[in-house]
Amino acid sequence: MPSTALLELRGISKRFGAVQALHKVDFEVYPGEVVALMGDNGAGKSTLVKTLSGINLVEEGQIFFQGQQVQLTGPQSATALGIATVYQDLALCDNLDVVGNLFLGRELRAGGLGRLLGWMDETAMELQATQLLEKLSVSIPSVRTQVASLSGGQRQSIAVARSMMGSPKVVLLDEPTAALGVAQTRQVLELIRRLRQQGLGVVIISHNLVDVFSVADRIIVMRLGKRVGSFAVKDTTEVDIVAAITGAHTSEVEQTLKGGAT
Repeated sequence: MPSTALLELRGISKRFGAVQALHKVDFEVYPGEVVALMGDNGAGKSTLVKTLSGINLVEEGQIFFQGQQVQLTGPQSATALGIATVYQDLALCDNLDVVGNLFLGRELRAGGLGRLLGWMDETAMELQATQLLEKLSVSIPSVRTQVASLSGGQRQSIAVARSMMGSPKVVLLDEPTAALGVAQTRQVLELIRRLRQQGLGVVIISHNLVDVFSVADRIIVMRLGKRVGSFAVKDTTEVDIVAAITGAHTSEVEQTLKGGAT
């Protein structure tokens, strides 16, 4: 693994009124690494991701991108650095086709007289959309298919593909497999692996231990606004992660799991 993190937070704190949402949290993701962020509701996961994506401004601590200290003043500054975020609601437009969704807000203008008339270069956009989906091995009927008719896994894949339009170096995925069936989940997890193969740093928030253990390299656990552990997936177990999330001893978790299995 490279010695320099793509994205690193040091000692980040964030307060909302009387609530200390984050307390001196460290976080890092390296090139070609999938990091899963786990914790119970209220652990601070969403607050941390909103800090990574520039929505929450840092009150205390430092942010580094490719080894250089940076200031995230908003979502646009995060995007400009190379940090892309795909939220759980996906924010896709069902009435548009795949091309329309990928290029929404960044449409390519036609040349010559077409530019004067305000026309779009539909051919160029369709070609670029096709090339991007092929690069990510995303399988859909056509780039001219309306997003409303796609499956949940295909919709998630299109949302991830749209985040790749700006050639980011880090992609943040909020519950990417939530409410998906088995086949659709497999499709999304394969896409995450392809992002890793292309050298990106990938951060996923997930409550699904099975999905996390199948795709992540490392798991960072948060509890009550603090980072309580970082676990290499190959060297840990689900029991260890549940114990870290709940604050229980591993033997207590094992006993609970055995009781549930009887």
